[in-house]
Amino acid sequence: MATVPRQRRPRAIDYPTRDGKPMAETDVHREDRTDLIQTLKEYFARARRVYVSGNLLIFYEEGNRRKHIAPDVFVVRGVKKHDRKNYLVWAEGRAPNLVIEITSKSTRREDQKKLVIYRDILRVTEYFIFDPTEDYLDPPLQGFRLVGGDYLPITPIDGRLPSQVLGLRLERDGAKLRLWDPATGQRLPTPQEARAAAEHRAEAADRRAGEQRHRAEAAEAAQRRHAEEIERLRREIESLRRG
Repeated sequence: MATVPRQRRPRAIDYPTRDGKPMAETDVHREDRTDLIQTLKEYFARARRVYVSGNLLIFYEEGNRRKHIAPDVFVVRGVKKHDRKNYLVWAEGRAPNLVIEITSKSTRREDQKKLVIYRDILRVTEYFIFDPTEDYLDPPLQGFRLVGGDYLPITPIDGRLPSQVLGLRLERDGAKLRLWDPATGQRLPTPQEARAAAEHRAEAADRRAGEQRHRAEAAEAAQRRHAEEIERLRREIESLRRG
C-alpha cells in the first residue's frame, strides 16, 4: 500500500514592523503628524470602532512582505480600536478611509507614488496632503475625494477643507494643520492645548476652593466673635442683677 506524503502547512508569514528605510524629517513635520494623530485619537476616544494611527506599515497584498505603505496619518472606520504592530488589510477587512500626508520637497516623489496606491489599490475615500514649509505645494493644503475611481479636489468652505469621513474641516495655521469642528465652531485642541486647558481648569478650581475656604473661615470667625459677644453681654447682665 502506497503511503501518501504529508502536506506541509504553509508557514505563517511574519510581516515586519519597519521598512528598513532611515527616517529623516524636520521637527515641524514630526510635530504636525504627532499632533494630528493624538488629536484625532482624543476626538474618537468614545467611538468603539474607529482606529486612528500613523507612520504604521500597512500591508495590502497577502503573502507579500514588500507590498506595504506607511501613511503619516490614517483613519479606519469599522475596525476594533486596539494597538497594532502593523495593519494587514485582508485580515482587518478594511483599508483606511482617510489619509493625511505631511509632505516636503524631499518626499515629493514618494508621496506621488503613495497617491497612486491610495487611489488605485487601497481605494482610500479621502486624501489630504499638507506642505507646512511651503516647499513646493501650492496651495500648501490640498484635499481629494475618490469619485468614480479618480481623486477630485475637495472644494474649501470658508477657507477650510471639509472631510466627510471625519465630520471635521482641515485648515492651515502657519506651519500647523488644524482640525475644526463645524458642530461647535471651534478648533479641536492639540495635546499641548488640552493639557494647558486642563491645568488652567485645575488652577481655577484650586482658586475657587481656596476662596470658599477663606469665606468659610471668615464666617466661622464671625460666628465665634458673635457668640463671644453674646456671652460677654450675658455675664454683664448677670453681674448687674447680682449687684
